[in-house]
Amino acid sequence: MKLPKLFLTVLTSALITSAFTCERAQAAMIDGAITFAGGVQFDTMNLATATRVDAFSNVAVVSADGDYAGFVSPNDSVAMATPWIFSPSTPTPGLWSVGGFTFDLDTSTIILQTSKFLLIQGTGSVMGNGFDATNGTFSFSTQSPGAGRGVFSFSASSDSQVPDHGATVALLGIGLIGLEVFRRKLALGSVAGPRVK
Repeated sequence: MKLPKLFLTVLTSALITSAFTCERAQAAMIDGAITFAGGVQFDTMNLATATRVDAFSNVAVVSADGDYAGFVSPNDSVAMATPWIFSPSTPTPGLWSVGGFTFDLDTSTIILQTSKFLLIQGTGSVMGNGFDATNGTFSFSTQSPGAGRGVFSFSASSDSQVPDHGATVALLGIGLIGLEVFRRKLALGSVAGPRVK
């Protein structure tokens, strides 16, 4: 019995889509979180008017989990890029680096800024140690720095959830359509009976 041409076309499309979906799902994305802390010096003595970090000092890892844990340990030294201009938000390649990981900052947003507290959140991508670039988020906070200096805390996380842009649903739909076409073809063949030549 010959398979219908439409069924073969649907099957071929499904296999091609499946190959691309599997390739994306096997990407080596980073999954985990990392936190570090250290000293910070701003461009002004008043935290309420600060627009950038001019210097970081004694920055070290506080904790690391997930994929970071295999490469980073508490108290490891963290390299920070300066100046870091957060107002206005300025992309900063290599904002932080530790244990073979590097975070490239795309955007940052000031959540709260007073004379006693500064909270900034942002997004970017982290890469390194054979992993693919992975979207990540961060949170930076400091409070009551004197003379433009203070202690800060920085936490970052990355998520390895790989979006498939609807490819899985499309693949399922193509498969169901193909099965329905094949079912109808078989049903028509059994109702009409065998062909006589």
